[in-house]
Amino acid sequence: MKHVSPDDIGRMEKIFRLNLINSCTGYKSANLIASKSKTGNPNVAVFSSVTHLGSNPAMLGFVARPLSVARNTYKNIKETFYFTVNHIHEKMIEQAHQTAAKYDEEISEFHKTGLTEQYLDDFQAPYVEQSEIKIGCKYLNEYAIKENDTVLVIASIEHIYFDESIQMPDGWLRLDDAGTVAIDGLDGYSLPSLLDRFHYARPDEEVKSFFKNETT
Repeated sequence: MKHVSPDDIGRMEKIFRLNLINSCTGYKSANLIASKSKTGNPNVAVFSSVTHLGSNPAMLGFVARPLSVARNTYKNIKETFYFTVNHIHEKMIEQAHQTAAKYDEEISEFHKTGLTEQYLDDFQAPYVEQSEIKIGCKYLNEYAIKENDTVLVIASIEHIYFDESIQMPDGWLRLDDAGTVAIDGLDGYSLPSLLDRFHYARPDEEVKSFFKNETT
């Protein structure tokens, strides 16, 4: 097994180091965050840092990269407080990846990539029509991460949209049925396949599967 030390990391070429460190932590969520500026210009960009923070109240978070350069998504959210999180699925990975390009603020990534704005239930921010799972969010707070000058943005979950066929009786969403992809590193898109699902784990109790024959 190869070993990489802190000294090795320090000596790496920039892109090589970037690829290694971004992929070694495992698969990440693949989402498009869509927003609209106070002047009405829509924006959409790929993010791999969206994460669950709590279910009661329902919240999520994402990391905004250093603000030393223009960050249109962050700027729009701070101005309007509203944004959407849209799952990337297997049929839209090329368009989704292209949103990472550094377009000028007045240019909409929707128009450049072929993704479509969708407005639902009078929500201020656009959703991505092609997405199978969409979440409407409202900015709540942010925390500066001093170690690398990034910002953790905290938001409430205001709306959720999905096809009823992917929801199990206990509320759980089967993401592989929606074609939701995951991101490996910065530029790799993978389609996960469900292996199993387990009941709540308790000390000294047998692990029980939802899907396998529990009598065998």
